[in-house]
Parts: sequence; C-alpha cells; structure tokens
Amino acid sequence: MALSDQLTKLAERTKEFEDRAAAAKAQSKSDLQHEVEQARKSAEAQGEALRKTAEKQKGAISAWWDDLQHSWNEHLDAVRKHIDEKRAEHDAKTAQRAAESAEEDAAFAIDYAYAAIEEAEYAVLDASLARKEADEAAAAAKN
Repeated sequence: MALSDQLTKLAERTKEFEDRAAAAKAQSKSDLQHEVEQARKSAEAQGEALRKTAEKQKGAISAWWDDLQHSWNEHLDAVRKHIDEKRAEHDAKTAQRAAESAEEDAAFAIDYAYAAIEEAEYAVLDASLARKEADEAAAAAKN
C-alpha cells in the first residue's frame, strides 16, 4: 500500500474514532460495554497484525521498530490487566478514581498516538528524501 493510501486510511480511522468517542457519551452502559469489548478486540487484532508485519519484514524495517512493537504489546497487556483488575472493584469512591484514571490513560494514549503520527510524518518525509537521493544517484551513475 502506498504511503499516501496509508495516510488516508489513518485519517479515516481517526475520524471514525472521533465520532465513536463523541457518541459514547450518549450510549447506555450496556451499549458502551459492548463498544468497549469490540474496540478491545479490534485493537488486539490490529496489534497482532502489526506483530506479524514486523516479523515478516524483520531485516527490512529498523530493529528499533521491532523492539518498539514488542514493548508496546507488553505495555498493552499490562494496561489491560490493570483495567480488568480495577473493573472488579465496586465501591463508589474506587469507581470514581478508576474512571478518572481511565480518562487520564485515554488522554495519554491520545498524546502517544499524536506523537506516533508526528514520528510517522518524519519517517514518510525521510523515506521520500531517501528515494529522491537514490534516484539522483542512479541518474548520476548513468551519466
């Protein structure tokens, strides 16, 4: 898939996320629980697809991307475990603290995604520059 196609897909997915996040405020608890479960399954599937891509392209992508992917999966496992443990607690004060913590985690996840998009922009532009330099070198070699 071309980089521009990937960026279009990312923008579309971001808009879907924005719409779902806004709609979540009006949903019933049971509907929202269902949405959360679906989002978790989707995130896990995307993470698994990313892991497979990293494994398949090992050697073609920088080793630090592979390392990042592994540490990201470990981080997500720990976060999900923490969320599941907190969900098991029931008193109102604990539920309030858990909600605030979940909101802080969500805000940080958005910041993290924003930083990832910034890094992706750098990588795309750097790849474009590398391609131009390679094309120039090839043209110079012909002369």
